[in-house]
Amino acid sequence: MDRQEDKLADDVDVAIFYGRGNWPGLRVEKLYAEYLLPVCSPLLLTGDKALKTPADLAQHTLLHDASRRDWQTYTRQLGLNHINVQQGPIFSHSAMVLQAAIHGQGIALANNVMAQSEIEAGRLVCPFNDVLVSKNAFYLVCHDSQAELGKIAAFRQWILAKAASEQEKFRFRYEQ
Repeated sequence: MDRQEDKLADDVDVAIFYGRGNWPGLRVEKLYAEYLLPVCSPLLLTGDKALKTPADLAQHTLLHDASRRDWQTYTRQLGLNHINVQQGPIFSHSAMVLQAAIHGQGIALANNVMAQSEIEAGRLVCPFNDVLVSKNAFYLVCHDSQAELGKIAAFRQWILAKAASEQEKFRFRYEQ
C-alpha cells in the first residue's frame, strides 16, 4: 500500500512517486517498472573467483541497502538457498551501495533506474540476466482536474514517451 503522506500539494503540477500506484484522487501513470538486478565492478568477472553464474554469489560479498532487504527474495527465486544473504556490509543509502559495487567491494542488488547510467558508462556490469521484478514502480502523478491543461499535458506526453523508450531498452536487454 502506498503511504498516505504521498499526496500532491495543491501548488505542485506534477511529481514522480514511488510505490504501487494507489493514490486516490490523482492521475497516476506508470513511468518505469522496477527491476532489481545484480551489479558489480567489471573486475569481479575475472580471476579465480570470477562471477559467472548466480551460484557464484556464494563466493562474493553481498552489498546491502538498509532500506531494502531483497537478496533473500532474489536468491530464493533462483533456488539458491545455500547462499548466506545476511553477510556483507549494510549501507544507509542506495547511492553508497552502488559506489561500493563500482569500487569492487562486492555485488549490489540495484534498482534498474538507479544503476542504468553506471551500467551504460561501463562502471558497473550486470553479470547475469536474472532479475527480480519488484511490486513497486515509478509513477507520474498530477491532479486529475489539471491533467489535460496545456503545459501539464505536454510534459506528461513527453515524459511518458521518454520513459517508454528507456523501459523498452531495459526490457530488450534483460527480458529475453
